[in-house]
Amino acid sequence: MNANDPFLKKSRTRAVMVGTIAVLALMVFNVAHAARIKDIANIRGVRQNQLFGYGLVVGLDGSGDGTKSTFTVQSLASMLEKMGITIDPDDLKVKNVAAVMITANLPPFARTGSRIDVLVNSIGDAKNLQGGTLLLTPLKAADGKVYAVAQGPVSTGGFSYGKGSGTGVQKNFPTVGRIVGGALIEREIVHDFNAREVLTLALHAPDFTTATRVARAINSAFGDAMASAPDAGTIKVKVPDLYRGRSVELVALIENLGVTPDMVSKIIINERTGTVIMGENVRIATIAIAHGNLSIQVNRRDNVSQPLPFSRGGQTVVTSDREMVVEEGRNPLFLVESGVSIGEVVRALNALGVSPRDLIAIFQALKAAGALQAELQII
Repeated sequence: MNANDPFLKKSRTRAVMVGTIAVLALMVFNVAHAARIKDIANIRGVRQNQLFGYGLVVGLDGSGDGTKSTFTVQSLASMLEKMGITIDPDDLKVKNVAAVMITANLPPFARTGSRIDVLVNSIGDAKNLQGGTLLLTPLKAADGKVYAVAQGPVSTGGFSYGKGSGTGVQKNFPTVGRIVGGALIEREIVHDFNAREVLTLALHAPDFTTATRVARAINSAFGDAMASAPDAGTIKVKVPDLYRGRSVELVALIENLGVTPDMVSKIIINERTGTVIMGENVRIATIAIAHGNLSIQVNRRDNVSQPLPFSRGGQTVVTSDREMVVEEGRNPLFLVESGVSIGEVVRALNALGVSPRDLIAIFQALKAAGALQAELQII
C-alpha cells in the first residue's frame, strides 16, 4: 500500500481527529474533580539547566569592593591588560568596581538569540550594587561550556544610605540584583523531542497508587495499553503510531488529563506558631479523650484598720488579705469511635473549647497511645 495514497492520509487524519476529540472529552470530565497530570508530574528530560559565571560590576558610586578584595583588583587588571592597557595591580585603588557571581537558569528548548534573566550577587565587601552595570560575562553549565553571555544595568530593588554613620536606612539587600533579560543564549541543547518513541513521566511525589491511577487514566483516554508504571515514581508511555513524529501533541493531551493523587496520612505540627495541618485520610482508633486546664488565681485586697475612738497611741494601718482560688476545667470525657475521620474529631474538640496548642498536645498523646493512624511530623 502506498504511504502517499490520499485516501490513506485522510483515514489517518480522521483517526487522529476522533482520538483527539475523545481525549478532550475525557479531559473536560476529569479535570473538574481532579488534578492535571502536568501539575503532579513532569516529562523526564524536559528541565532547566543551571548556569553561572564570574564578572565585574562597574559604575558604582564609591560603594564597590575595597582594597581587601584582592581578586577584584586582579580581575580588573587582567581585563585592562586584554584591552592593551598594562598596569600594576598594586596601583589600582578604585571603589566603583565590585566582583560578582552571576547565576541563571537555562529553560528547556531555549533557542539561540533568546534572552533569560540573571541574578547578580556580590562576593566581595561591596556595600551596594545600585546603579552599576555588569560587564560582558560568559555563563557556563556543569559541562564547562558557555551557553549564554550576560551584560546590562543591575536593578537591586533596594537601597542603603548612611549605613556607616549609625543612622543609616536600608531596604532589602542592595548587594543582590537582577538583570531582566540580561543574558543572551549563545548555545542550544540539541535534542529531537518529536523523535521519541517512549515518554517517561516522573511524579513530583512518588506514590504507588498515584502512579497506577495515572497509567490507567492515559490508557482509558487513548483506548490502548500504552502506559505502565514500573515503579512508584515513573510512568512509561509508548508513543502510538498515530502520534509518531508528533510527540508534542501527545504530551499536550496527556498532561491535561485529570487524576486524583493519593497521599500518605500525615499530620504536620509547628509548635512555634501553633499551626496544625491534617490530611483528609487521617483516622483515629476507638479511644476516650479528656482534656482540662488547672487555673490558679491569687487575689489581693487591701483593708484600712483604724484605732478605736479616744484610744491613746493608736495608729491607722493598711492590711492586706490574700485569697487563692483554684479552678479546674470541667470538660466532659469525649469518646471517639473507631475509624472516625480527623475532621469530626477536630469539630468535637473545638466544641469543647480546645485551642490549637491543646490540639498539638492531644495529637502527641494519641500517637503515643497508638490510636492515631497517621504519621505525626513536628517541624
